[in-house]
Amino acid sequence: MHSYRARQDVSILSDHLEVPGLGFLAVNAFVIHAAQPVVVDTGLGLPDRDFLASLAPVIDPPDVRWIWLTHPDRDHTGGLFALLDAAPQARVVTTFAGAGIMSAERPLPMDRIYLLNPGQSLDAGDRRLTGFRPPLFDNPATVGILDTSTGVCLSSDCFGAPLPTAALATAEDAAEVSPDELRAAQLLWATIDSPWVHGVDPAKFAASFGPLRDFGPTAVLSTHLPPVTGDSTTLFATLLDAPSACPFTGPDQAALEAMLHQPPPA
Repeated sequence: MHSYRARQDVSILSDHLEVPGLGFLAVNAFVIHAAQPVVVDTGLGLPDRDFLASLAPVIDPPDVRWIWLTHPDRDHTGGLFALLDAAPQARVVTTFAGAGIMSAERPLPMDRIYLLNPGQSLDAGDRRLTGFRPPLFDNPATVGILDTSTGVCLSSDCFGAPLPTAALATAEDAAEVSPDELRAAQLLWATIDSPWVHGVDPAKFAASFGPLRDFGPTAVLSTHLPPVTGDSTTLFATLLDAPSACPFTGPDQAALEAMLHQPPPA
């Protein structure tokens, strides 16, 4: 995991996972350098990851005031409890459903929860961070972030894409990916991560982009894609085609056995 500033007020803690047969998927966490600093998601929970060690060069963990979980999937919560121990003033921003889902593994301390629904805002001292429901999501507890002071949108899984190399997955700008390749990868990810999109009414789905389009983000920061800066028109246009994209069907047992019997690389 490496870190860099995507914007003056936002740092990215960049990681990735290899997805066999699909490529490499970015797994980003973020720090919003507000008067009351906000860590957005806490990375992977794999044994070889140390989220606190990766966070420390970006911000001293005891200074963290808020830990905003865009949703409680394991690629977003890996360092959560270590960070709660290291940041005694911090509270976890989540939804009622998010807290409930997490309680099936390890309950959050109730006095350190801050429940926030889409449309509601968090006062981070020098700015208000407004929650919104991204157009695509894989977890019903998903709440993205609109930072009205900078114009930055943190979109959780939405706009993600598996990319052909680890270098591209951890790049500091999505513009390093060719437009055609990015479009195809984003539509693939949409069908994997949000398969329900094939059953939606296209007009209602298009209307769900309203809050984000009206916000007019200066940058879109997805958990599963390098940063996208500038005009978001292409991003929106790509995902509007998701309902008609080819549905994803993963490998079956026969394909798995074939992979297991392949000779190792020379």
